[in-house]
Amino acid sequence: MAKVKVLTDSIADIPPAIRQELDITSIPCIVRFGNQEYRDRVDIFPSEFYRRLIASPVLPQTSQPAVGVFEEAYQKLAEQTDEIIAIHPVGALSGIYNTSCLAAQSVTKAKILVIDSKQISMGVGWLVILAARAAQAGARLAEIKTLIEDALPCVHLLAMLDTLEYAQRGGRLSKGKAWLGTLLNVKPVLSVIDSQVVPVENIRTQKRAVNRMVEMVLESGAIQELAVMHAEAPQLAETLAEMLSSIFPKERMVITETGPVLGTHVGPGTVGLAWLNRKS
Repeated sequence: MAKVKVLTDSIADIPPAIRQELDITSIPCIVRFGNQEYRDRVDIFPSEFYRRLIASPVLPQTSQPAVGVFEEAYQKLAEQTDEIIAIHPVGALSGIYNTSCLAAQSVTKAKILVIDSKQISMGVGWLVILAARAAQAGARLAEIKTLIEDALPCVHLLAMLDTLEYAQRGGRLSKGKAWLGTLLNVKPVLSVIDSQVVPVENIRTQKRAVNRMVEMVLESGAIQELAVMHAEAPQLAETLAEMLSSIFPKERMVITETGPVLGTHVGPGTVGLAWLNRKS
């Protein structure tokens, strides 16, 4: 019997080497600079994206892939297996989940389960990786479904914005608040709670914000998996990894750069942590 196939999208931020090793299909999201359209990490990669983002007077537009792109991917996977699982970012913040569900309805050769991860970036990524590892070990769709549902409450994510400029430019923050936050050098720490991105703390200075993020990870309990994400901030990501290496092996950490969809709204300099706690 063919193994379960696993599908996600590029918001999951899973590094290419891991996707290849675990046979994960990733559908690229779309970013547009004016009339030019690019597929995330196919036509444009993070380094070029952030260079253009910084230089552009207008924020780029981002969108989910067309339903036909998902349909084509599902049809190809259905030729290889009779069971497929798709895991996507929080449905309340993106149309990807609904688009994937719609595409799945057109495929009759395989049973397709589409899951709302209620997370973003490597918060999604860890669930996808768990599913892919289980699939490679021979687990069937029902077993993987139970595994992911059990893991959902154990996934956590924190992110620190280096600047409020992009949240303000994207209409998610008033100009006055952005100006005041910049003036005070506030570094907001965000999390995903109940399917919403919410501010956890506003902290003065980058150093204090990074230290507080590390404290919150340590306070969460035993860690099973850990990822460090960044937006054009590799040195700060490396610093975070070193700070956490005393409690989690650095060689097991995933360090990855987030792409255009999230990067448009958080801006360069952002760093984040996504981790999976061990079940008690």
